Amino acid sequence: MNMCSKCHKDMILKQEQAKLAASSIESIVNGSNINKDSAISSQSSVVLPTSAGSSELALSTQPSSAPQAQAESSEKPKEGQGQGPSRCTTCRKRVGLTGFSCRCGNVFCSVHRYSDKHDCQFDYRSTGKDAIAKANPVVKAEKLDKI
Repeated sequence: MNMCSKCHKDMILKQEQAKLAASSIESIVNGSNINKDSAISSQSSVVLPTSAGSSELALSTQPSSAPQAQAESSEKPKEGQGQGPSRCTTCRKRVGLTGFSCRCGNVFCSVHRYSDKHDCQFDYRSTGKDAIAKANPVVKAEKLDKI
């Protein structure tokens, strides 16, 4: 398109701003909710070089505060999750990083890590059977005609 790097960057920047403006206007007109991905992408900062020298002007586009409040409230972790040391579900021993997570979703110490030691409810037998069935499909040969 025979453009210098500065003109090319300016053109790309204008296209991105036009897309952002069009999508925000469309969401306002349609009354649809803004999800996290669009809220995060619309908060991007843009750097514009000025023609007066090497100094750069930074612009930040941010949507209204209402969508941000929704995103912040949905990102808050549940209470009790991730707080305090991890403990063995059976004996309540503090395990920290050395804990073993089971397929049943619990964390256990080195003594209770095996399924027979903590009365695991996960069905390893059917899971293994399904995995073998997927890995080794049944092959039936054609029936031969008798002479």
